[in-house]
Amino acid sequence: MSVLVPVRAKVPAAGPARRAARRRAGADAASYVTMIVAVAIMSVPLVWMLFASFKQPSELYSLPLQWLPTSLDPANYAQVADTLPIGRLFLNSLGLTVVGASLKMLLGLCCAYALVFLEFPFKKAIFALVIFALLIPAQITIIPNYTLVASLGWLNTYQGVLVPGLASAFGTFLFRQHFLTLPASILEAAQLDGAGHWRRLWGFVIPMSLPTIAAVGLVSMVAEWNDYLWPFLVIDNAELMTLPLGLTLLQNVDGMNNWGVLMAATVLVTAPILAVFLVLQRRLVAGLTAGAVTG
Repeated sequence: MSVLVPVRAKVPAAGPARRAARRRAGADAASYVTMIVAVAIMSVPLVWMLFASFKQPSELYSLPLQWLPTSLDPANYAQVADTLPIGRLFLNSLGLTVVGASLKMLLGLCCAYALVFLEFPFKKAIFALVIFALLIPAQITIIPNYTLVASLGWLNTYQGVLVPGLASAFGTFLFRQHFLTLPASILEAAQLDGAGHWRRLWGFVIPMSLPTIAAVGLVSMVAEWNDYLWPFLVIDNAELMTLPLGLTLLQNVDGMNNWGVLMAATVLVTAPILAVFLVLQRRLVAGLTAGAVTG
């Protein structure tokens, strides 16, 4: 009677798998360290600004460096409110940001829709001009825009701040790239049902483009809220100034000595748009990547 002896299968050595796992772990650790360093570089100035807004001058100039204030006394914020018409500045910034960003998105949507869904001569040449406009620094157009605004009598007016910056080449480009990825069958069906261009834009294109609209809107809001140079040139009336210009006004009134007050005013300028950015950051990534592979 024969006895069957079980044969053991050869198990491959675990060395290569372990080395690959160690390499992946090392790469992940390096990625996390790089991310932590980048976050620290970006966040440390903001944290210091927040802490400094509660400090007295003696604490700001103390050595060794004192990070935390001795107390959370809002005296610096109270001084900002007493020195500046902070409510008026906030309303000016809010109004110009909402109106400016809304008009930029509307013009970008309409221009991109025409470049994608309408047939007219020199369409590619017009899109090339839009791309070329992205390469022109905004500082180059300051003198021509200022001359035009001054000739129209728009100095110290809201339209003088808004109108020269309404054309958004970035928004037009991003919308156009996203519109190229939309299913043509839906728009063709809407056209067969008698929907005109305006109805197709608002009833079909815009609902399918919400992430891109959110991205363009966020970028436009940040740009409008933080805009300093152009309003500084056009406006010298305190009743029409925005929050960034209020910092200059505060420096002229209070000098450069009390940095705690300046840091408190900077927090008031930064906090609203930072909160909006944190809420919409996921929409920003989704919108910027939409249509990324479209030619």
